[in-house]
Amino acid sequence: MRTYELMFILKPDLTEEDLAETKERLKQIIADFAGEFVNEADGWGKKRLAYSIEDYTEGVYSLWYFKGQPETAQEIDRVIKLSDKFLRHIIIRQDEK
Repeated sequence: MRTYELMFILKPDLTEEDLAETKERLKQIIADFAGEFVNEADGWGKKRLAYSIEDYTEGVYSLWYFKGQPETAQEIDRVIKLSDKFLRHIIIRQDEK
């Protein structure tokens, strides 16, 4: 399995329930594709954006690390693109050390 870094920005006007539901959905996708959620980096949360995106000047930042196959990353990317709760996201494969 490969290690991936997932950074995403959620819309700031989502309720706490929506945020928790969205994050749980992503964790479920990782598990469904035989992946493993490693951890979520602390110290993020709601921050000001460098430039406005869809008329939002703030966003809820999250940085995750997970292990999985390329299909896991592709499915997460597909689900995020279909959702209207995300402003931006990026998935980066970590180099083997």
